[in-house]
Formats: sequence, structure tokens, C-alpha cells
Amino acid sequence: MRRLAHIGIPLKEKPSNGIYLSGAKLYVTAPEDSKNNIEFLFFEDECTMPDIVKQNTHLAYYVDNIEEELKDAEILIPPFEPMPGVKCAFILEDGCVPVELMQQS
Repeated sequence: MRRLAHIGIPLKEKPSNGIYLSGAKLYVTAPEDSKNNIEFLFFEDECTMPDIVKQNTHLAYYVDNIEEELKDAEILIPPFEPMPGVKCAFILEDGCVPVELMQQS
């Protein structure tokens, strides 16, 4: 079952309260800092994430079993661990919607 984690919105400027993720070449805010649970992102030119992720709002969900969710999915970014205890992946749904799946251990 999916539970909404946050909505990710790309920005054209660095957010003042953004955390820099050097490995990904992006700045990101904490969704819990927004009363609407929004994660703001600023991608540096060197960021290698797919353009559809860098240019569009994404929905992020907590899932119980990320591997099960990835079966038959169109994978944009395969599973990775952005922080200890959290596994993430990005998929494309409905042909145009980037979706982040997050599994906590």
C-alpha cells in the first residue's frame, strides 16, 4: 500500500534552506518544513538525473516493498540509498508522471 510522503517541486533557484547533496548535484529541502509537505529541489547543471525528474513535479510515496512496486514498472532511477535506512527509486507512471518510491527499513 502506498502512503503519500511528499510532493517534489523543482525550482529555478537554490532554496535558501536547501541541503546540498553533493553526490546527486542538487539542493533539497525537508518536506516536513512545509505545511503542505512539499520538497523543493534545485538541480545543478551537472546533475545526471533524468530530465523528466529535473523538470517536473513528482509524487513520492512510502511503500512496504519497493521491489514489488518495481515489478513491471518503467524505472527512471533504479533503487538507491540516499540515507541510511531508506531505499528509493523513481518510476514513470501514466506515461508522464515521475513517482518516487521510498521504503524505510
